[in-house]
Amino acid sequence: MIGGNLWLALGITGGAIAGFGVYLLIAQFVPVTPALGPALRRLHPGVDPHYASPADLPVVDGDWISKLKLPMADLAILDKTPERHVSAVALSGLLGLVLPVLVSVVLVVTGRSLPVAVPVAVTLLLALGMGALAHYDMLAKAKSARAEFVRALCTYATLTAHQVRSGHGAVEAMERSARICDGWPYVRLRSALLSAQLQMRAPWDELKGLATAIGVVELTSFADIMGSAGNDGAQVYQTLRAQSASLRDQIRVRALEVAKTRTSKLDIPSTMMIMILLVLVGYPLMMSLFNQR
Repeated sequence: MIGGNLWLALGITGGAIAGFGVYLLIAQFVPVTPALGPALRRLHPGVDPHYASPADLPVVDGDWISKLKLPMADLAILDKTPERHVSAVALSGLLGLVLPVLVSVVLVVTGRSLPVAVPVAVTLLLALGMGALAHYDMLAKAKSARAEFVRALCTYATLTAHQVRSGHGAVEAMERSARICDGWPYVRLRSALLSAQLQMRAPWDELKGLATAIGVVELTSFADIMGSAGNDGAQVYQTLRAQSASLRDQIRVRALEVAKTRTSKLDIPSTMMIMILLVLVGYPLMMSLFNQR
């Protein structure tokens, strides 16, 4: 009887998971209505968290999300809204609440029981842990995305320098360079330049707003250089080449630091592996010596 109930519970759980997977698969092929809000916000960057400084955003009274003090720059560089991030964290916490309940149900069906405090404590700890894991995963992805944006900016500065040397103006050089590549950093740059064109604003001011929103200081320096070329007519070819060389040096130094950190993390596993090999080799030899005596 217990075995039949166990297989029934496992069958119901497996069927529910499979049905949910089929639902998600079908949902990917259902056409959805394009979101009009993001397109309108790109035309009005002053109220868009992707292009405006977090300090300049309007705070709505009673908005509980604004009281959480979320890392807006990290969310902006990942192109995520605070509501979406909070939903992801809440969903991860909910998953942490569901898993211990399913395990407890299986234990009850099989005739085993645990003290009430144990599943409750495990459920709360797992929910908090999975919610925190989702938040820190977002922070790690934002850090990686920011490093990728700096690498793209290094190439963008070099391309802009060549466009300037070819005789193009500051604005035209920035726009032509942004159209060369198709990576997401270049998409963000093209969106900022297009927004500046539609709003009749200087593109370097728009890039400064984007740099503040996503937390990339290097983009501010690039905007200042292009601003000096557009406003004062300064020759910025050598300056752009110097900035790209400086960015390459920074990228190289960070890569070396990451490589050293990963190498140091391998010291403990390597030492343990050597000790295990010594035990595997030395144990039979020592046993044979003691048996001969």
